Amino acid sequence: MPIRKTLLAVAAGLALLASQGSTYADDAATAAVASDANGKYADKEGNPTYKIQEDGTVDWYTYSGYRRFNSECHVCHGADGAGSSFAPALATSLKSINYADFMAIVAGGRKNLSGGNEKVMPAFGDNKNVYCYMDDLYVYLRARAVGDLPRGRPAKHENKPDAAKEQETSCMGG
Repeated sequence: MPIRKTLLAVAAGLALLASQGSTYADDAATAAVASDANGKYADKEGNPTYKIQEDGTVDWYTYSGYRRFNSECHVCHGADGAGSSFAPALATSLKSINYADFMAIVAGGRKNLSGGNEKVMPAFGDNKNVYCYMDDLYVYLRARAVGDLPRGRPAKHENKPDAAKEQETSCMGG
């Protein structure tokens, strides 16, 4: 099965499960680290999350998400996810978009054609520079949305874990 179809199927399944609950609202308590698997952090629900140390050092995946966002997403969604006339402020939107919905939107795209304000997010399910790093993008934007990560490039970050190197090589085909 092509990667895009696999991503869309997984994202659709996750979105269906998530939509069966109540309204989603993210905050620092919900985003708190509950587990660590080789430098990749998860909250108590098992969703990817970020870790920022007291000295401002961010985990590798948050830093990678910053880099990927500024490579692929900032043109429409503005610097640091602050929004633009083309697309919404993801630093605000992710307060109410759960992980499954985020994955579905990024992989499959989205259209908002209401009120004469036509906005279309293209599908990135075929773009390796995006889909290989969707968790990284999510944790970066989640940290921005919750308010734990200020605007701008993180000054310090953890080293890239071996697991991240292996996943990147596997996904990018190198």
